[in-house]
Amino acid sequence: MSEDVNRRRSYNSTRRQEQARATRRNVIATAHRLFAADGYAATTVASVAAAAGVSVETVYKAFGNKPGLVKAVFDVAVVGDDEAVPMMQREFVRRTSAEPDPRKKLEGYGDHVAEVGARTGPVLLAVRAAAADPGAAEVWAQLQGERLTGMTAFAGHLHDGGFLRAGVSVDGARDVL
Repeated sequence: MSEDVNRRRSYNSTRRQEQARATRRNVIATAHRLFAADGYAATTVASVAAAAGVSVETVYKAFGNKPGLVKAVFDVAVVGDDEAVPMMQREFVRRTSAEPDPRKKLEGYGDHVAEVGARTGPVLLAVRAAAADPGAAEVWAQLQGERLTGMTAFAGHLHDGGFLRAGVSVDGARDVL
């Protein structure tokens, strides 16, 4: 038998990967809408799957469980996309860090918080309202921890740049933020 007959073609999964990402984006957008409209308790994995036009197994495979799904919804809402770029490497953070004018730096930060708040607020409220649910309580604690980390980092940046008034600590600035 000739070698040409036995040669294997390489598998290119680019199209399949893009389909999976599109499905993931669809599920996240659908879940965001349902969590915001119906709340955490009333939104089931099955209702998200049905509204997104996918199987329940697809949702579980992608997100693990309902708390994993709502966390993914929040993460996408915070940054505005599903790219695998850490928050501290995002353009907004680089732009804010590079801004030499403290007033503009704080205005930019405020604009960012307002923009993000519009996307994340309904999800935060849904998770907070369901804090009696152990999964929701765990996600709530994680979200609060991440917010504290982000605000502490920005307060530290302000401190390191000499932008805080004398006597204002990093923790004090973080608490104001």
